[in-house]
Amino acid sequence: MNRLRPPGAAPEEEFASRCIRCGRCAEVCPFRSIRLLDARRGIEAGTPVIEAERIPCYLCMECVTVCPSGALSPVAPEETRMGVAVIDRETCVTWAGKLLCRTCYNVCPLQDTAIDLPLLRPTVNPDHCTGCGICVHACPITGEDGNKAINVDPAAQGRAR
Repeated sequence: MNRLRPPGAAPEEEFASRCIRCGRCAEVCPFRSIRLLDARRGIEAGTPVIEAERIPCYLCMECVTVCPSGALSPVAPEETRMGVAVIDRETCVTWAGKLLCRTCYNVCPLQDTAIDLPLLRPTVNPDHCTGCGICVHACPITGEDGNKAINVDPAAQGRAR
């Protein structure tokens, strides 16, 4: 699952200790992208996440304006790094040569910068991908393992690079 921290999030190893679990980020999100983790998540309970398959982040940046603790810090939408999209070339129908799909490219807010189409195959530029998950949400292809043909790797999560 593509479980991501909101834009401008402190590094994961600091996030749970900085977040005061006030829920303001979830309340202000106009898309309802942010949800709070429940008590089963232990120390992470009450902290915000975005599940890209369900509702991606549309980079409105409202959440960072209301965070009182510094767990979310202001950053320009194009400079945020919630993770990096990764294309599964075996599951992606375009990379597998089965048919032409441009869905991830078409929906990317940083089209031709974060995702481009050399030789008509989608390619992610990790230096510019925000990890918003819009491509994941829109991807029509799900593999046998239940994952989409494109997913966000939150390992690159954090503020702007």
